[in-house]
Amino acid sequence: MTSTGVKAQTNHTIAVDPRIIPYGSEIKIDGQIYVAEDCGGAVKNNVIDVWVEYPSNSFGVKYKEIYIRMEN
Repeated sequence: MTSTGVKAQTNHTIAVDPRIIPYGSEIKIDGQIYVAEDCGGAVKNNVIDVWVEYPSNSFGVKYKEIYIRMEN
């Protein structure tokens, strides 16, 4: 379960710092749309954590340009 009360989904859920990116915002990364539905201890400021199925260590750290559509 995420901090917004929904079940995390692969290729959909991301964790954000809600002070920077509000929950419900749609984030476009490499043509894929994700939804800001969670936060985490290491997710601060401009860091985004993309939910992936186990084993998650294969994804690693990536630096990407993103596009944000914030919830109204």
